[in-house]
Amino acid sequence: MSLTDGVGELVRDGDVVALEGFTHLIPHAAGREIIRQGRKDLTLVRMTPDIVYDQLIGAGCARKLIFSWGGNPGVGSLHRFRDAVQHAWPVPLEIEEHSHAGMANRYVAGASGLPFAVLRGYRGTDLPEHTATIKWITCPFTGEELAAVPALNPDVSIIHAQRADRAGNVQMWGLVGVQKEAVLAAGRSLVTVEEVVDELEPVVGQVVLPHWAVTAVAEAPRGAHPSYAQGYYERDNDYYKYWDSIGRDRETFRGWVRDEVLAEGSATEATGDKEGVR
Repeated sequence: MSLTDGVGELVRDGDVVALEGFTHLIPHAAGREIIRQGRKDLTLVRMTPDIVYDQLIGAGCARKLIFSWGGNPGVGSLHRFRDAVQHAWPVPLEIEEHSHAGMANRYVAGASGLPFAVLRGYRGTDLPEHTATIKWITCPFTGEELAAVPALNPDVSIIHAQRADRAGNVQMWGLVGVQKEAVLAAGRSLVTVEEVVDELEPVVGQVVLPHWAVTAVAEAPRGAHPSYAQGYYERDNDYYKYWDSIGRDRETFRGWVRDEVLAEGSATEATGDKEGVR
């Protein structure tokens, strides 16, 4: 289906929403579409919230963030994220912070149908004192004390991939994070892709999500920009630097939403460019 219809049907106010992709294949086009459609009260989940979540938070889409690291990689802070936490602008933002390992294990537990994950982690940090979803348990076999974290089961997970075929099988390769686990853990899933093809040609190191695990596919060329899609385009480092100047100021950010997000949606509607694949 089209990206507009995919977000319209699958992302609802109040949902727990994961947009995953680790420096690579980050679903930026889907994030902008969520802003355009004015979704509110979302609990956003992401291992590494970077500028796509800065945009969603600044647009007032989020009420809570579950994450393990937040920043503009290679540049600095996420200023819309900071403003929401420190000054409740545009709305208050609750945070739940974990480690990378904790978040990855939570997705794996969710994808596996398990209630929680167990890991050797969090020792030497004060995260357990500030995060209620980290508990200590004792191994029944060795007596070792381990950290337990609850499974993540988003209402909807959104990822970007290189290709899908017309049956809805999805193919991705390169630096793959927890996209597979995020989709398998979710109640619904939307996958944006660079292109839809008749047949998926095998690629070394590929991950293939079968059609039965995917709710909808939307063709969105350059849908990961300014992150990169291996085999299609490189990371746009200048855009990450540009974002720092946009995110620093509330009015400048509002102008960006008006001129680059809402205007993009209006242009798409005007040209009738809503064709998708279902």
